Amino acid sequence: MKVMAAMSMVLNLDKCIGCSTCSVTCKQTWTNRDGTDYVWFNNVETKPGVGFPRSWEDQKLWRGGWELDSSGRLRLRSGGRLRRLTRIFANPEMPSIDDYYEPATYDFDALLSAPLSQQMPVARPLSAHTGQPMDITAGPNWDDDLGGSAEYAAADPNLKALGDKVRFEFEQTFMFHLPRLCEHCLNPACVAACPSGAMYKRESDGIVLVDENKCRGWRMCVSGCPYKKVFMNRLSGKAEKCTFCFPRIEEGTPTVCAETCVGRLRYIGVMLYDLDAVEAAAKADAAHIVEAQRSVFLDPTDPAVVAQAEADGVPRDWLIAAAASPVWALAMKYKVALPLHPEYRTLPMVWYIPPLSPVLQATTNMGGDAQDQDDVFHAIDSLRVPVEYLAQLFTAGDVAMVHEALTKLAAVRTHMRHVTTGVGADPLPEGISAADLEDLYDLLGVAKMARRFVIPPAHREDNAEVASWVSGCPLESADGPLTRSERGRKLP
Repeated sequence: MKVMAAMSMVLNLDKCIGCSTCSVTCKQTWTNRDGTDYVWFNNVETKPGVGFPRSWEDQKLWRGGWELDSSGRLRLRSGGRLRRLTRIFANPEMPSIDDYYEPATYDFDALLSAPLSQQMPVARPLSAHTGQPMDITAGPNWDDDLGGSAEYAAADPNLKALGDKVRFEFEQTFMFHLPRLCEHCLNPACVAACPSGAMYKRESDGIVLVDENKCRGWRMCVSGCPYKKVFMNRLSGKAEKCTFCFPRIEEGTPTVCAETCVGRLRYIGVMLYDLDAVEAAAKADAAHIVEAQRSVFLDPTDPAVVAQAEADGVPRDWLIAAAASPVWALAMKYKVALPLHPEYRTLPMVWYIPPLSPVLQATTNMGGDAQDQDDVFHAIDSLRVPVEYLAQLFTAGDVAMVHEALTKLAAVRTHMRHVTTGVGADPLPEGISAADLEDLYDLLGVAKMARRFVIPPAHREDNAEVASWVSGCPLESADGPLTRSERGRKLP
């Protein structure tokens, strides 16, 4: 057993209002430079929907992530080295700018220099890439709040497995928001696909980064990532991706997206995992892939794990932080947080608590009481779409696992209602106590920053890699954004 520590994040989808504050602050911090105008390290999608880039979940089209060959060995969906070599100069399995969107500006001079007229002058859209007039037909959240629209939602790859279960009728519409960032996977396909070795996973905290000194712009990392969260700077020709705000993390500060989140739905903490168990978990049967991923993580309160972690060089304060990690509590202790598309076999480290709102809405539509536990549990069992749809997103189709998480979330509400008002019965779900439900309520409902973000600072004295980083954005200098030639000489 080789004990490693990695930063991880949980997002509570029941609290996301789709305001995109996280996206805007991330954009301002990391991708407001030339060449990254179409790049969003963090974006908020409406589900059902096609997402950003369009249909990123369709791996039959993009061939991202991992699969098992006939011998049960892991291999990239994009193929072996020889196949990737044949596509190294022209990669047809990478999204085009049309799959993202072509950024636009406006002809503001038409407003400033317009002559006196009876008609209002118009600033027509111009392509930010070519400067030519264009029609705006897409954007990073173009289908925002259109979860019930047949035009957009019907193209969602997750709906294909549900057949005729989904009818895009107004009275049957459901939707929720899905914030997305790089998953900083334990088994990252982007790292394995990179021919030049520019993509790497930091040993100290598990953050996946790009060494721009080594990047040669082969773009295999873009096609290899099944979440399509690696982008190419169109001017420098270098790969760029979410950095998990590593300069902030090293100082014990939460990521920009987490700190500015209006709904306070993000949690950040340390997870201990067994490096020797990663490969076996990635090879697990698709029906048990979530359990296999959970088996990789180690109990930070187990004395044997703590002793082995110290022997493997994990700092003591990181072990203390791991024991208090909200990610450990939500993903492992209470098991209400689930990974996004575990069937890609990358073992993602960003987890999601499925939304309970569609369940409560369905309860009311069925004539039940959204505060009555029996009615809520019945609604979970008889929902027409959400549980199956959520299972396609988070459990590789395992409805029972989503049902278990939703049942616990519903039990928190009914239990706290019983505690505060004394109204109604208070049956507890199997495997969870009243104290656990109250702890979940404290964590999900009223937790302060100190509990939502348990981030130990980096140990620069023990890590030459961390000590070598410059402060601030590594792609900028004190005088502003670096030029194209300067970026090639800068640390990643």
